[in-house]
Amino acid sequence: MLRSGILTAVSAAVVGLGGVLVACGGGGPGGGYTAVGTGQGGPTAVAPSGSVTLVPLDRQPHGAGPAAPAHSGTPRSATPESPPTSASTSASAPTSAPPVEVTSGTPQSGGGPGGRTTPPAASPSPAPSRTTPAPAPADLSWGDPATEDTDKRWCQKVTVGFHNAGGTAVRSGSVTFGTHIIGALGIDWGTVGSTVELPVPLAPGARRSPAWTVCVDAWRVPLGMHIETRDVSVEWD
Repeated sequence: MLRSGILTAVSAAVVGLGGVLVACGGGGPGGGYTAVGTGQGGPTAVAPSGSVTLVPLDRQPHGAGPAAPAHSGTPRSATPESPPTSASTSASAPTSAPPVEVTSGTPQSGGGPGGRTTPPAASPSPAPSRTTPAPAPADLSWGDPATEDTDKRWCQKVTVGFHNAGGTAVRSGSVTFGTHIIGALGIDWGTVGSTVELPVPLAPGARRSPAWTVCVDAWRVPLGMHIETRDVSVEWD
């Protein structure tokens, strides 16, 4: 009789404890749960009262996720994320193209970070000075004398043509004539020379045909004789 009373009192205590657990577990958003099962407290499980979901202590409800770890009284500080390294930052940041400078129609990279420094354009070499060559010296030539008789048998008109083929003018000179005395039978009795001034200046490329009257002594040419100017020599510079 005494043993039956003890069991009845223990059962009443278990039912009271189950009510307290239901009251504490029902405040959460997922509903209340009452842990039941066999244990060392009593030989049989006590059925709960009210809307309660029975979950064994050694198993999780079907479809539920893993059990959340127990939290201590002090919350664990979250580990801050490491800031991105400079390499990743520079890789993600857009790279601006270096400025382009247009010089004489050709784009060139401007100076500064990330760009090339354009070397200064080379100044053109000065044109070699052209030295004017010295002009060629004078080159005077002349032809055979052309003669013409006058009213005096001891005088004759003589024309000579000159040509300066050089690059410098003829500035001075003299002309020497050789006049032959011819007898009545055509015999050459002698030659008389006479000198006159060369008409200067004779410019480069110039042509000139001056005329002179060449005479010898009258006694050298008796009646029946005449003169012929055949020879011409020139000195010039």
